[in-house]
Amino acid sequence: QVQLVESGGGLVQPGGSLRLSCVASGRTFSGYDMGWFRQAPGKEREFVAAIRGSGGNTYYTDSVKGRFTISRDNAKNTVALQMNSLKPEDTAVYYCAAGRTMYYAGAQNYPFWGQGTQVTVSS
Repeated sequence: QVQLVESGGGLVQPGGSLRLSCVASGRTFSGYDMGWFRQAPGKEREFVAAIRGSGGNTYYTDSVKGRFTISRDNAKNTVALQMNSLKPEDTAVYYCAAGRTMYYAGAQNYPFWGQGTQVTVSS
């Protein structure tokens, strides 16, 4: 099994930046695709970004393209989400998830999830 712990959330002004980090347990990290999802109060959990195990392919939902960047460091068992030009509509709990090669945007395809970290974008 894989255990995931997110960090880096907080309160930021519109237009600001945050970098989220997710640390995974285990020694087969590179064998998993990693994804970031978010959920705002009263809303459905939505796909944000994903990266293949090798780091060679990345995917983003349209609303964050050009603003967010997902990356991973397999030597450190970490995946990061750099969030720039943040907007109030980015406010949500952000979750890190892990799974084997799959349809990257499907939450049901990720068996392992972190506890979430709150991101609030507000003046």
